Amino acid sequence: MTDPPRDRPAGRSHDQVTGPPKERAADGHEQVTGPAQERVRAELAGVVREHAGRLTACLVRVLGDFAAAEDVVQDAVETALQRWPDDGIPDHPDAWLLTVARRRGLDVLRRQELYRDKLARLRWPVPAEPDDRLKLIFTCCHPALPRAAQIALTLRAVCGLTTAQIAAAFLVPEATVGQRITRAKRKIGEAGIPYRVPSDADLPDRVDQVLAVIYLLFNEGYLSTSGERAHAMDLVDDAEWLTAQLAWLLPRQPEVLGLLALIRLHQARTGARFTGDGRLVPLRDQDRRRWDHDAITDATRLIERAAALRRPGPYQLQAAIVACHAEAPAWTDTDWPQIVVLYDMLLALAPSPVHRLQRTIALRHHPGPRGGPRNTLADLDALTPADRKTLERYPLYHATRAELLRALDRPEEAQAADQRALALTANPAQQALLEERLTGP
Repeated sequence: MTDPPRDRPAGRSHDQVTGPPKERAADGHEQVTGPAQERVRAELAGVVREHAGRLTACLVRVLGDFAAAEDVVQDAVETALQRWPDDGIPDHPDAWLLTVARRRGLDVLRRQELYRDKLARLRWPVPAEPDDRLKLIFTCCHPALPRAAQIALTLRAVCGLTTAQIAAAFLVPEATVGQRITRAKRKIGEAGIPYRVPSDADLPDRVDQVLAVIYLLFNEGYLSTSGERAHAMDLVDDAEWLTAQLAWLLPRQPEVLGLLALIRLHQARTGARFTGDGRLVPLRDQDRRRWDHDAITDATRLIERAAALRRPGPYQLQAAIVACHAEAPAWTDTDWPQIVVLYDMLLALAPSPVHRLQRTIALRHHPGPRGGPRNTLADLDALTPADRKTLERYPLYHATRAELLRALDRPEEAQAADQRALALTANPAQQALLEERLTGP
């Protein structure tokens, strides 16, 4: 089994938080005000995400009811969100959450026989039973649930986010998220979706479903599709945490290791992706000294471990492609021939218009006879009508065409392609980059 996943930040007591002088709340707790209160809120989010999943998993096992267990834990989380910014984070936040959850669970347990015996089993710390959390993830990501509901329920039950936080992350009304979660929990009960790890025969397909949800969550955080923010690192961190849980619990699933490596490689480059005013920095222009090279080395080792299992998959290959970029000391040192080979392997396993576009982009920089903007543009034009129809809605396709057309001294066509890309993206950083191209010399 691999090393346990890295914990969420454990939080700090008020005497470790610098800031304005503290006051005493009515119950005697030190009360933090001003900027320090915001720092406590940020720490609180990590504490909640670290423990809410374990609590929910434990309570599902004891209560036998996913919806009831999730509601009990969320009541405790919401109470913490209300009280901890003023009262301070307790010395043992996990025990605090369990105490509140126990109180909320009394009404549920009183309706069952032997509730005192069941209540007595809710002790903290919860015995280390990783399968409980794994069961919870697989329950949330059951294929009978719609994809949007899978994501919302996973963030709520496993990550410990409130409905309001999930709504803010995806910029949708809180009521919409609430309805998704309610319907998902109802579906779990009505359809009798089991709270268990799938059988060995079903596990590969179900793992793919879980990874697909996490990958979607990561993509939304890495480069948001909304118009409010360029990226959401809290979503990226949640995706990394969930994948680390799976890697710990399923250490011989190479695609889990591959996705974990992929996410961590992207995380390692976060510090260089944006300027101080939030503008997107293209990969070729990033200051590679600001990358986390220790994290890159660790992620590369994950790829090697996955490869040793001799079951290649799309996430492993995508991670290997990103590793080629991450390990290059400079843009000019990038191993483009190796990247093209990896894209060929990726297309054999997971053919898609986007992957074909990415391979074509890599070919532009290939030192061989097929490189260069003229050949690359010809390759784009040679894509099948079905691929072009799909890519017509993809801003990177048009931005790529614009770069190629500009390199071939066709400025009017390049401008039209950039305008099309601009019309298709709501991401503010992408918009700023495209607008700079359109107004530049």
